[in-house]
Amino acid sequence: MATSKVSLAGPTTLRDVARAAGVHPGTVSRALNPETRALVNERTAERVLEAAKELGYRPNPIARGLRTNRSHTIGVLVPDLMNPLFAAVVRGIEDGLRDGGYTPLIANTDNDTERERVAFEAMSARQVDGFIAATATRDHWALADAVPLGAKVVLVNRRVDSDALPAVTGDDHEGVRLAVEHLAALGHLRIAHLAGSQALYTGWSRHQGFVDAMRAAGVKPDPGLIVFSEAFTEREGARCCGELLDRRRDFTAIVAGNDLLALGCYDALEERGLRCPSDVSVVGYNDMPFVDR
Repeated sequence: MATSKVSLAGPTTLRDVARAAGVHPGTVSRALNPETRALVNERTAERVLEAAKELGYRPNPIARGLRTNRSHTIGVLVPDLMNPLFAAVVRGIEDGLRDGGYTPLIANTDNDTERERVAFEAMSARQVDGFIAATATRDHWALADAVPLGAKVVLVNRRVDSDALPAVTGDDHEGVRLAVEHLAALGHLRIAHLAGSQALYTGWSRHQGFVDAMRAAGVKPDPGLIVFSEAFTEREGARCCGELLDRRRDFTAIVAGNDLLALGCYDALEERGLRCPSDVSVVGYNDMPFVDR
């Protein structure tokens, strides 16, 4: 059966496709859905697909969401999109969601809990199917009270101290342990540490990894060689390294809590006339491509 021509004044609807294919709208709906296409006669399904293609029909995701109670969108909360780490994380999330037939809605919170709450509520109003959040602090996720209400949340990169929320993270403790082990193998015993914020699981876990690795190497960690940063930024790295140098304690290497802190170390060392690695070796964390300069 040939498809009939339909004159349209607006966007093509499912009923237009049904009229063109000479079938019921319900048949069109089943034929266009890969999960239910097998319920439709093969020749009929082909006729529907041909009509939809000819008319330029695109399914209405809002209407489909009302029928299925699924929007096929996921809210993604990121603390700082200017941080190259999170740009890579978001890219990976987007690739994974696309493979599963989902689209991300991305919000940058600037580590501001109020902005996070506003973004969460706006995304909830759009009926996202779940959330991926890289914004957690150790003791609390700002929106943890939403989970008992039915919100589906997975944490990424950061986690909370409890097991209340599932999280996808690297082994920060082991990563820093390997960094210290590498420096010790090169003969470094006076190793300083620029730690990340202890309110974040990443900062705390990496610091614990540093302390444990130093003890395993037979070296008692020197509190005078440890500086705690307030944020994972290049500016904080320069400030903390400057503070470390002002203490005038001997050290030959620095383990930075992340690569941005390491970049700040480069700036502070250069300002003091010190060279890396001939004067001081610096190890970062995250494998950002532009750190090796």
